[in-house]
Amino acid sequence: AELQIAEAVALVDTLQNWTILDKIIISTKTPDKKFIFGKGNFQALTEKIKKLPRLTAVFLNVERISSLTKKELEDAWGVKVFDRYTVVLHIFRCNARTKEAKLQIALAEIPLLRSNLKNEVSQLDQQRGGSRYIMGSGETFMETQNRLLREKELKIRNALEKLKRKRSILRNQRKRQEFPIISVMGYTNCGKTTLIKALTGEAGLQPKDQLFATLDITAHAGYLPSHMTVIYVDTIGFLSDLPHNLVESFSATLEEVAYSDLIVHVRDITHPETVLQKASVLSVLKNLNLPSHLLESMVEVHNKVDLIERYKSTEENALAISALHGHGLEELKEEIEKRILKTTGKKILTVQINLEGPQLSWLYKQATVQDIEVAPEDGTARVKVIISNSAFGRYKKLFPNSRLFI
Repeated sequence: AELQIAEAVALVDTLQNWTILDKIIISTKTPDKKFIFGKGNFQALTEKIKKLPRLTAVFLNVERISSLTKKELEDAWGVKVFDRYTVVLHIFRCNARTKEAKLQIALAEIPLLRSNLKNEVSQLDQQRGGSRYIMGSGETFMETQNRLLREKELKIRNALEKLKRKRSILRNQRKRQEFPIISVMGYTNCGKTTLIKALTGEAGLQPKDQLFATLDITAHAGYLPSHMTVIYVDTIGFLSDLPHNLVESFSATLEEVAYSDLIVHVRDITHPETVLQKASVLSVLKNLNLPSHLLESMVEVHNKVDLIERYKSTEENALAISALHGHGLEELKEEIEKRILKTTGKKILTVQINLEGPQLSWLYKQATVQDIEVAPEDGTARVKVIISNSAFGRYKKLFPNSRLFI
């Protein structure tokens, strides 16, 4: 419970101008019941709230409360009441940068608008008591509003579908260029963006020490020890008990992960709940129906080891790093390269070429040239390349007399 409340505080601290005045751990009944607390707990909480004159809202750290419960509590306490869904949604709203993230949030807001509508209608009915139909249209206010919400939802889904098709075109272009794609995933605030910045040297990346700093999938180019170009993909962070509507809304974005060649799972090893966080991430990944080879070849990274004295991993095959200080990054790059070569079927080999022929320019276009050793006396060179199976097949057909040194 202490760790749950610490995460709830971290969620609120993410929001600008929001401050925690007090916190309390209280047992709850089933969240969808009309009253979420027992009588005694409700009374104790009400007294506590009345003693805080500066209080403007109460955050109940439960996934979702019904619109009826929300209304009852707000009437009793005289302040706004938020559940986990509304707080996380608000954080998303503040952090959304791209068109797609904004559309995903608009989609996740629909269920909230529907439950607010029920509240409005019941209040209007109590106040009016008269006719519920709008100007002879044959539709009640509720029916009109519901229809408008359905139309809005359809519009958002269509717009997201268009963006999905556009992403698919970009993905195919990347595939044609044969750049391996590495998805960097992990619990929110585990250091994914800091790691990508360290691996790529991309100065424009500004990691933030807060939950959900990254909402969109962003791609960044980097190099492995053999000079192979790879694309690192930064993804949205995970959260335990992340409201399922939000997961549904963002699953389209996470679908991108299925098309990657490797997953790097980053863990904040200093967090007291790091084992549960790992379980939370793995359960979401399993629900994404990813290809089994992606889950099996996943690289696990223990980040922030600089904050633990003499850190020693108890887990086999996990790589200990500090993304902030660069510790262990070379070993991580080597491990990524080893697995990428295995999963993509790329080869590292040396070929002998005639410098007057078209081989060298062909290799520069179709493969990754790592090293050239020129023999000026006979106009040849030995070229070390990283090449995919398909490109290697084409090379042998085009240049059948070329000597190979594997």
